[in-house]
Amino acid sequence: MLIDWFTVIAQVLNFLILVWLLKRFLYKPILNAIDEREKRVAAELADADAKEAEAQKEKEEFKQKNEEFDQQRAALLSRAKDEAKSERQRLLEEARKEASDLRAKQQEALRNDKQNLNRAISRRAQQEVFAIARKALQDLAGTDLEERTVDMFAKKLRELEGKEKEQLVSVLALASSPVLVRTAFDLPQAQRELIKKTIKETLGIEVQVCFETVPDLVSGIELTANGQKVAWSIAGYLSSLEEGIDELLQEQPRSEARTEPVLKQGETESKSEPKATARPESTSDVSEPEQKAEPEQESESEQESESEQESEPGQKAETKIVNPAPEPE
Repeated sequence: MLIDWFTVIAQVLNFLILVWLLKRFLYKPILNAIDEREKRVAAELADADAKEAEAQKEKEEFKQKNEEFDQQRAALLSRAKDEAKSERQRLLEEARKEASDLRAKQQEALRNDKQNLNRAISRRAQQEVFAIARKALQDLAGTDLEERTVDMFAKKLRELEGKEKEQLVSVLALASSPVLVRTAFDLPQAQRELIKKTIKETLGIEVQVCFETVPDLVSGIELTANGQKVAWSIAGYLSSLEEGIDELLQEQPRSEARTEPVLKQGETESKSEPKATARPESTSDVSEPEQKAEPEQESESEQESESEQESEPGQKAETKIVNPAPEPE
């Protein structure tokens, strides 16, 4: 069998041309299309993965934000509750304090009104008692009582000692006008001579004495010389007692003001103690006015004792030397 090499070569050449043509116009576009599709699919898958990752990230962020929002909401609610509770407590404390201050002011006003009323009643009673006493002494005064007053005055002159006696002697020695003796009633001659004799014997000097009747004197006698006066009268007792009571009434608000902070401190200490049951609370409320009443009773008893002590020196100071303005001759 003969081999046609031209035909073989031509077939090989045709085959190569066919292969090149298939590769150039068939396989290459198909491969390019497949590559492009693979690339597009890969890109789409990558895009889908990216979007999924982004969605997952957004989901996590949203979840975290929800948790933070829940925490913030819980914190805000807790803070609002705490603020509302503290504000409620503050308002209650303010209301309680205002009520306590108002009650304290009312009690202070009532206490002041009571004190003012008591002082007014005391002063009015004092004025009425002393007015009645003076009126009674004026009505009961007479010649016999006046003679007894002169005897008592002479006795007091004899009992003068020390500085009072020296002062009276110097005043009488330097007197340029007669010594003036005043009484509520006209003295008989014997009583006048008794006064002159007592002045001469007691003071050791002889002076001219003039007598004058003054109805305003209540069972008393006055000796005036050179602007100075020696007096003894029942009215002096009343005036001394009246001055003592006035001083006592003036000192009473000061003593109450000093004792009031002590009482308030005791009240606050008793209120700050824990109370086990409701019954001790009512007992303390009831006993508190009693505790307030006891210091008032003690202060009243002290005032009575002070008034008695002040009235006794007033009774002892029967003879006094005062320095009024000199009377015109």
